[in-house]
Amino acid sequence: EPRHLGGKAIIVRSFARIHETNLKKQGMLPLTFADPADYDKVQPGDKISINGLTSFAPGVPLSCTLTHGDGTTDTFALNHTFNENQIGWFKAGSALNKMAEGK
Repeated sequence: EPRHLGGKAIIVRSFARIHETNLKKQGMLPLTFADPADYDKVQPGDKISINGLTSFAPGVPLSCTLTHGDGTTDTFALNHTFNENQIGWFKAGSALNKMAEGK
């Protein structure tokens, strides 16, 4: 499971719908490049920061800041398809954790 290996987000050009939903249930952030050309900005060794999580809401894109090895940065938009319930899964760490909170 990616989250147990230290993963927090998966950023891709596109997802199969079932894979995207499974990642959400695991508490991961499945994100897509708003502009597919931004994929080419990612370099090996980049530090990746996901911005906008404090105001994470349905229909509102997040942003990503890459800090490259030479200290330069690139920032670009990331899309998501989360609804309110799924955002709750993310904040709780997974869908199962969210269900356990209700007991």
